[in-house]
Amino acid sequence: MKKIIAFATIIIVVLSACRVPEQYSDIPEIKLISFEKLNEEEALLTFYFQDGEGDIGLSDSEIAPPYDYNFFCDYYEKQNGVFVKIDSVETPKGIEPYNFNGRIPRLSSLPKESINGIIYHTITPSFYNIFSPYNDTIQLKFFIVDRKLNKSNVEEANMIRSSG
Repeated sequence: MKKIIAFATIIIVVLSACRVPEQYSDIPEIKLISFEKLNEEEALLTFYFQDGEGDIGLSDSEIAPPYDYNFFCDYYEKQNGVFVKIDSVETPKGIEPYNFNGRIPRLSSLPKESINGIIYHTITPSFYNIFSPYNDTIQLKFFIVDRKLNKSNVEEANMIRSSG
């Protein structure tokens, strides 16, 4: 009986070692996990990603367009029961473009490998309070782009009752 258990254990170990790695599409794919308010000035967007080429992320030297951002996010406020995209806001210095876009750092140094994982992106608006008592509910629509400029699907973040 001990020989059968030992043999079965060896077979399980060998089979798990021979497991073929996941293969994903070369087009990145994302899926929302959560969107939550951290404090009066910040929110945390958490999402899953997968990419067949592993070319998600930018290095510190990749800063010129089209590599200035690789995380793109549109911001919406519910106004009179309808979500309205906010493209710019009025500040003491005038009209400023509203931008939650960001940079995901390079996630793999290998030439081509299927990768997946979870990205935590902190939303910190610098001049506009997204949690103002004047906006009842907010929403984000976001996507990522890999270094070959393949665009992922667009995900919609759940709404936050910003006054709460």
